[in-house]
Amino acid sequence: EDEIYFIVMEYIDGITLKEYISQKKLLDWREAADIAIQICSAIEHAHVSRIIHRDIKPHNILINKSGIAKVTDFGIARAASSATITIAGNTIGSVHYFSPEQAKGSFTDEKSDIYSLGIVIYEMLTGAPPFSGESPVAVAIKHIQMDAVEPKDVNPNVPNGINSIVMNAIQKDTGNRYKKASDMLRDLTKALKSPDQGFYIE
Repeated sequence: EDEIYFIVMEYIDGITLKEYISQKKLLDWREAADIAIQICSAIEHAHVSRIIHRDIKPHNILINKSGIAKVTDFGIARAASSATITIAGNTIGSVHYFSPEQAKGSFTDEKSDIYSLGIVIYEMLTGAPPFSGESPVAVAIKHIQMDAVEPKDVNPNVPNGINSIVMNAIQKDTGNRYKKASDMLRDLTKALKSPDQGFYIE
């Protein structure tokens, strides 16, 4: 307007998912699954447009007063291509939530966002992400080398179906994860109806 450029953004009257988890300590699995479905749907929409978020974490998800989740901060998102590689020396993503391939500075794609979403669901169900350490490097190494304790072993109220979805999402080997956000979204939706059903990567 009058040769002044500006961006109009939606105002979200609410708090971050990180703050919400801090308030509730941990979420009931049904609520966690409902929020996860909303996040996964947003990620799927971005991926269809060939955009990888690369920084999915509770701090970048806003929950409005109606309980609707909004995925925000595409500041380090990139178009998916052969050039989608984490830049060595730069902090790309947040260490508690980023994938092993991001920790290594390797090729990132849709499955990197799926891993990060798995970590977010893990935190909703247990109150904390699976890996912690005294330094970002220590946490990154755990993402690369250590297997996470299963959510149901931390919180016995987590049903097998939700547990298996999280564990599928946070596999170290990208070939063992969900291939697409739509696949994960399908299982999350099924798990709300059949929470004790196991879900396995074909």
